[in-house]
Parts: sequence; structure tokens; C-alpha cells
Amino acid sequence: MEKFRPEGCLYNTPENQKYISTEENLNEAISNKYLLEARAIVCDSNHNLIVDLPCMKGIIPREEGALGIAEGATRDIALISRVNKPVRFIPLRIETDMYGHKVAILSRKEAQEQCRNEYVSKLKAGNIIEARVTHLEQFGCFVDIGCGIPSLIPIDTISVSRISHPSDRFTAGQIIKAIVKSNCDGRICLTHKELLGTWEENASQFEVGETVSGIVRSVEDYGVFIELTPNLAGLAELRPDIKVGESVSVYIKAIIPEKMKIKLIVVDVCEKLQTTEKMKYFSNDTHIDKWIYTPDSASKVIETVFE
Repeated sequence: MEKFRPEGCLYNTPENQKYISTEENLNEAISNKYLLEARAIVCDSNHNLIVDLPCMKGIIPREEGALGIAEGATRDIALISRVNKPVRFIPLRIETDMYGHKVAILSRKEAQEQCRNEYVSKLKAGNIIEARVTHLEQFGCFVDIGCGIPSLIPIDTISVSRISHPSDRFTAGQIIKAIVKSNCDGRICLTHKELLGTWEENASQFEVGETVSGIVRSVEDYGVFIELTPNLAGLAELRPDIKVGESVSVYIKAIIPEKMKIKLIVVDVCEKLQTTEKMKYFSNDTHIDKWIYTPDSASKVIETVFE
């Protein structure tokens, strides 16, 4: 549902701008408990979030800042990190402060509770959902799956091609897709690699005799693994001048589906261009039950079953 998308997705919509623009419209939103968005501009010394509303000052009290804050289950960094970013909230009421100025009291926690009850709790294994990358750690990628509710994509489920850090694949603020691997009492576990295509889908983009670009992902005693796509890597012979993370041009010597192998020859080590490529997904569905990576001709089967 549109109102339960990750934070930042509602901010520039005409409807959202309408309800935060005037006191009259904000009162209508209060009466109807609409979910709205605006930018948090300050987290004060008491960890209340000050929100920039066009019509008046908005305040999200600390206890209303996120699910689990009042109970101590969520750390205050969840509030501090929202400064200069859009926050989703339900407007509660309009008060007058000690200086006679009108102030809107807002609740991000109530927005998250509604999202949890009406959306997150109903997610099932195999559901394909939208998420926004919030921050990256060595072990995985944290994402917002709706109204600021966090979840994690572990590094080993980001892609088939191994990466040294999630920043090799994602950037903070990026909108991506993910698949629900499990939902245990609202605790959502996610995976991502199943959306990036099977071995055959990726290999079909290349032909023997082509010279293409790749990224060095691993240097082993027996060769160099070079990523051609996030879900496809080939093996080239060792070269002393090659390092992990470098961009290379490679000649495709052989494509062997039954062994899931692509044999490469490194042509040159190239300057890596700093570009942000849009993630290519191979599924437009909203749910999958099973994903089989391996070709039918391969003896080894690599699959994910969503139950």
C-alpha cells in the first residue's frame, strides 16, 4: 500500500504536501489519522524530533519517535539518524507552546504501529517487497521496509557473486526490491539474490568471443573470480597485477552451462568509473515460491524454497 512505503516516498506527493501546508488541512489529517511525511530538522538534547511543517512547527516526542523507544528495545540512534531526512507520522493534535506559538504534536510510532499491524504482520515468505537502503554494515544491508520499520539483508544473500562489503552493491537511500525469507512475529528476514536472475538468465547476456567488462571479486591460488553481473562470475588465470575490487576487461573463452562455468582471459586492468547503476531485476512478480539458480543440465542444484 502506498502509505506504507519506505520513508521518503510520500514527501513530494501532492496529497502529502496538501495536508502539511495549512493548519486547516492538518486538522483534517488529525481527524482522519492520515499518514504524512515531513523533514526532521533537529533532534534536540532530549531526543525529541523537530519536524519542518510549512504551516507550523512539528514535534515528535522521544517516546513517539519509533517502536520500542519507550521500552528500550530500540536505541536512540534510530531518532538521531533521522535528522535532515523525511519521517512518516500521524498528526495527533495542535497545541500552543509557552510563547503562544502553535505546535503540531506528531507520532512516528503510531505510523509504524499501523504499518506493522496492517502490512508487515501480513507479509509471507516469498513476498517481493520494496525497501529503501538506510545504512550499510560489514555483515549486511539495513533497509526500511515501510514507515521506517527496519530489516536486514545479510551480505551472503545480497547476490550470488561474493562481495567484500554491501557498499559494493548498494548505496544509502537507494530504493531496491527484496524477498521476505521469513516472518516470525513481525521480525522480517530478507533476501535479495533471487531477484537477480538464474545462471542461464545471466549467461544468456554474453557470447563466446566477446570482450566485456568485469570486477575482480576474489583472487585464489587457482585463479581470479571476475563478476560479470551480480549473479554471474567467471574464472580467469592468475595475474600478478590484479587486485580485488579492480575493474577489468575480459575475453570470454568458454561458457559451460552443465558445469556453471565461464572461462575468461583478462585483457586489461582498467580505471574504475564511479557510477551508480540501477539494479536489474529479473522478476516483476509480487511473490515467488521457489527459485532455482542452476541450469537443468547441471549436476549440482542451487535453489531457494520459500515456505
